[in-house]
Amino acid sequence: MKKVPLSELQTRIKRFRSQMEVSNPNWEIAVIFSKINIYYFTGTMQDGMLLIHRYNEAVYWVRRSYERALDESLFPNIKPMNSFREAAATFEKFPSAVYLETEVVPLALFQRLKKYFPFTDVKSIDTQIAAVRAVKSPYELSLMQESGKIHQRVLEDIVPNILREGMSEAELASQLFSVMIEQGHHGIARFAMFDTEMVIGHISFGESSIYPTYFNGPGGSYGMSPAVPLLGSHERKLKKGDLVFIDVGCGVDGYHTDKTMTYMFGEPLPKEVIDEHNKCVDIQNKIAEMLKPGAIPTEIYKNIMNSLSTEFLDNFMGFGNRRVKFLGHGIGLLIDEMPVIAEGFSEPLQEGMVFALEPKKGIKDIGMVGIENTFLVTPEGGRCITGDNSGLIAVY
Repeated sequence: MKKVPLSELQTRIKRFRSQMEVSNPNWEIAVIFSKINIYYFTGTMQDGMLLIHRYNEAVYWVRRSYERALDESLFPNIKPMNSFREAAATFEKFPSAVYLETEVVPLALFQRLKKYFPFTDVKSIDTQIAAVRAVKSPYELSLMQESGKIHQRVLEDIVPNILREGMSEAELASQLFSVMIEQGHHGIARFAMFDTEMVIGHISFGESSIYPTYFNGPGGSYGMSPAVPLLGSHERKLKKGDLVFIDVGCGVDGYHTDKTMTYMFGEPLPKEVIDEHNKCVDIQNKIAEMLKPGAIPTEIYKNIMNSLSTEFLDNFMGFGNRRVKFLGHGIGLLIDEMPVIAEGFSEPLQEGMVFALEPKKGIKDIGMVGIENTFLVTPEGGRCITGDNSGLIAVY
């Protein structure tokens, strides 16, 4: 069993405290419930709560499973509890203000916490945790680089040998998932977006890739059904002349990369479609050149968007009125992390940040062309860790 090193956990708590000192100098205690953030700070993912004190040692109170937490985690202070009452009993005095993950804590859980902890004010720590998690350590980057190698191998080398005429989107999704697991993928694609389900991503043929979807991304998919708008359709079969669009997450030990690869099945696509695709690849490369410490995400976004013609902007980053307002997003324990290459993100980039860049363009009756890869922020610009194939791989 690979465990998150103790030095990693200690550094993360220290960085969080430093972030809180800057943004909330009067803070005393933060309470963390989400399993992703609990894993980040403790190295295990059990039902419970992590209490990070300003001055005292952080405590991970575990309801289930305490035994597994001890087995998996090197976190130094793990305690069992049956209810919040036991944790509350350890405090002589509890601060009036509590800092919570307000984006993810439901009202019922909040009310149960307040029943035992006599606080009167609630403040958010979502931004502070996101800022800490945005800068990856060498340990985290090593896992993402391993994921990137799997991503490249599967989408660039293996998928062209899987595609066959007459297979359905759902069949391709099933085979793709199996291959990714065999290659080392951790088996899930996790998102921060509220109530968002995803197995691996969008697997689409032709016009399916521009079909409307609730998912906040430029691509689309028919999905299995209205009840499960994921994976791919049983009815949409691959035919000669189709554009194949695969936008999937991959991960190793919790840490993700994101990649989109496209294929021309049976015969080439029209030259004008290929030209639009290549323009998207050029945009990806231009953004990557700007991914240096000190660069401002919103300035990168404006620089790129202002350089594009009105004609090209039509159906860029989506189709019709379903265009998204970003060009890339942070990535790590979740596919969609902060910061984002979009307006409103003015904090300078730092070395150790990781971005998925995904310039794409919808084309009527053809589908979604474009590309996506995962890049590390370095002094020399973005370094791709998911492969350098420009897409529209010919499968004839």
